[in-house]
Amino acid sequence: MGPHSLLGRLTVLASTLVLGASSLVAAPLVAPLAASPALADSTCGLNSARGNIKHVIYVQFDNTHFRRDNPSVPSDLEQMPNLLNFIKSNGTLVSNDHTALISHTATGILTSLTGVYPDRMGQPVSNSFRYFTPSGGTRTGVSFAYWTAPIYDPAGPPFPPPAQTDFTPEMINELGKIAPAPWVPYTRAGCDVGAVATANTVLENTGIDVPTVFGPGSPEAIQASGDSPGASATQTFADYVGIGVHCASGSTLCAASTHARPDLLPDEPGGYAGFDGLFGAKYVNPVIKTNGPMRDLSGNVIQDQNGHVGFPGFDGMTATVSLSWVAQMQEAGIPITYAYISDAHDGHGTSGNIHFAYGPGEADYVKQLHDYDTAFGQFFSRLAADGINKSNTLFVFTVDEGDHFAGDAPSNPGCNGVTTPCTYNRVGEINANLSAMIRTQFSDTTAFTVHSDDAPTVYVTGNPGRTDPAVRKLERESAGLSWLNPYTNQVQADITQRLADPVTEKTLHMVTADPMRTPTFTLFADPDWFFFASNTPATCATSDACAFIPARTNQSFAWNHGDIQDEIASTWVGMVGPGVQNQGVNGSVWTDHTDWRPTILSLVGLEDDYTHDGRVVTETLSGWDRCTSSSTRRSARSRWLP
Repeated sequence: MGPHSLLGRLTVLASTLVLGASSLVAAPLVAPLAASPALADSTCGLNSARGNIKHVIYVQFDNTHFRRDNPSVPSDLEQMPNLLNFIKSNGTLVSNDHTALISHTATGILTSLTGVYPDRMGQPVSNSFRYFTPSGGTRTGVSFAYWTAPIYDPAGPPFPPPAQTDFTPEMINELGKIAPAPWVPYTRAGCDVGAVATANTVLENTGIDVPTVFGPGSPEAIQASGDSPGASATQTFADYVGIGVHCASGSTLCAASTHARPDLLPDEPGGYAGFDGLFGAKYVNPVIKTNGPMRDLSGNVIQDQNGHVGFPGFDGMTATVSLSWVAQMQEAGIPITYAYISDAHDGHGTSGNIHFAYGPGEADYVKQLHDYDTAFGQFFSRLAADGINKSNTLFVFTVDEGDHFAGDAPSNPGCNGVTTPCTYNRVGEINANLSAMIRTQFSDTTAFTVHSDDAPTVYVTGNPGRTDPAVRKLERESAGLSWLNPYTNQVQADITQRLADPVTEKTLHMVTADPMRTPTFTLFADPDWFFFASNTPATCATSDACAFIPARTNQSFAWNHGDIQDEIASTWVGMVGPGVQNQGVNGSVWTDHTDWRPTILSLVGLEDDYTHDGRVVTETLSGWDRCTSSSTRRSARSRWLP
């Protein structure tokens, strides 16, 4: 599910051969597009122990699996042998990595970027969340906003909307300040940092982010205000959202543009003055590519579904698009690049204009993975021609979270997806109206809202304390919820599998410095279910009036995450480059997302200006680096295992 897909699904609800990995032969590398040799950035002061890491290429997928979702169907990575073999043959793939909770795109990306748990960067509930108002009601905040923006309440225009009551920083740390930014150690060392659709390091929306960065009276903000503010698939969105460069002090790249803006981080420990940034494809593309518009790795002009040239939307960041921007930035002398690739198990149409959920091994799913694999072949070949390879580059590939597929078993059980495409009857999460189910089963009319999810966070109206009798009663009822499961046609008594009140939420790093974001409690459900809350109907005349499998359309969802199940909370990380051992697949070392930030900085010889929650994963590193650590773990790993 792409970064902005949750808002889309809320709108929908409101309107309501068996082949092993060794059998997959790598596709031949496609000849690279013509590319100029990479420019050496003599000002970039990476300080790796051997002095030979000159580039960092970090790629984070959305929902891409190393494990198989169907035992007979090769996994996502098995169907991308150009990537999988690159990691296994040259470095280490850690297959026992884990997410923080809530296990969603924003939380997964941001914990990996920062090396801290969500209580120290503000986004434990994503991809949107709710916050209490002083009157005890709730409003929606969106997890995706630029690093220095206040909470993005999407109810505008105008932005912020008049009813917004919480203006704390979107990225709030444990001190109530803007959390330290992940590009800072690099830019302080003289290295430009490119960001390709990477959460909150780029502008994420035109409503609050454009005026935050460019100023409310700027030409960019004026353009945004007259062009469907906050909406995607507009020229303003294509111009300014999704692509950015954070420049080192005195960067020739930023100096080459008349559109650089001060890269302001007012709360950065130690200060952060004299740094600029370029924000948006409109301003980045001309300085990294002087011969026409940005093209994907196959030579197609990058544009959104409405033909706006520039950033195509987050669901449009397929491998061929995202990796093209990474290669172009590296060739332009930007040695540090962070990138996001949208998921392959949903069909996004032309750059994200639909959302069609595939089942494992379905023909279009397999084709999309093949296209991703081709893109990685082109990418590695192009970089090699530029002299960017495992001898001088730290490559990191990972994923924000795992997923659970909600749907029937294949209607042709012998399918493997590769030679025999799988077909399905029903595909989709069980959409369930939690408040109506509670009213029907228990006659409890306690008012509450939820952040809709497989693991819905519940906000009881009035914001009562955790020991309030109405709250305790509602928690017991949620734990005892039973309903007819439309997949099994049986009453399911274990829909709710875990509950967390604010004490447990704090243990899970879900309580931030903003008390208005703390849910009354969190319900972790069976992963086939997706809960929302509506006053219509008041009670459920029939079971399927409140729990149903939606018709499969171009706005359907079937890959559930946010929850605690192993297939959701377990992920993978692949590393290649100087200082990384060639272990192939390592399934024995237990890691989580917060570990990779200190590991990367240890390899390149830099330090953050804050303490990480993670640790250096020495088990994957060459001996010279095993005693080097830039941080210690703040607390024991707070995993809540079923």
